[in-house]
Amino acid sequence: MSVLNRIFIIGPMGVGKTTIGHRLSQLLSYEFIDTDAVIEKKTGVKIDRIFEIEGESGFRKREELVIEEISWSDKIVVATGGGCILSKKNRSALSERGLVLYLTSQLDTLLDRLKTDKSRPLLQVEDPRKKLSEIVLARDSLYREIANHVISTDTLTIHQIIQTISKKIHANQD
Repeated sequence: MSVLNRIFIIGPMGVGKTTIGHRLSQLLSYEFIDTDAVIEKKTGVKIDRIFEIEGESGFRKREELVIEEISWSDKIVVATGGGCILSKKNRSALSERGLVLYLTSQLDTLLDRLKTDKSRPLLQVEDPRKKLSEIVLARDSLYREIANHVISTDTLTIHQIIQTISKKIHANQD
């Protein structure tokens, strides 16, 4: 099967990976998989609880196992956790097994989208703006390292983003 049968969406929290991934999977008639949802289903607890009990390193180990398992499936669109690219193993699995789409947004856009979301353990700090800025800055080069395409979600509607992605997918098939 072609790597175009596996589409992995990466990017920081709040960028729209799950929303875009779900819509894209419907357009392509592919299965939609959200790695965080898979981890929650396997453990029976929410991500923030895993962070509380096992710390970020425990969560990242679980994330690695899930990505290794699902990244061999065909006809999938996968929304990954924002930090999955911190693992070299994950970066290799995603880049070698599928088409990788990096969704980006400006910091203010991300903060606006996340302002009422209390389920993000890494943002439960005194200065969420500073923390998110540090996260985005630290991870950007890792996202770009494996991305086949980079798409900004700041000024586009969901429909426009899906159209942009669809054009890029078709360009990869030629």
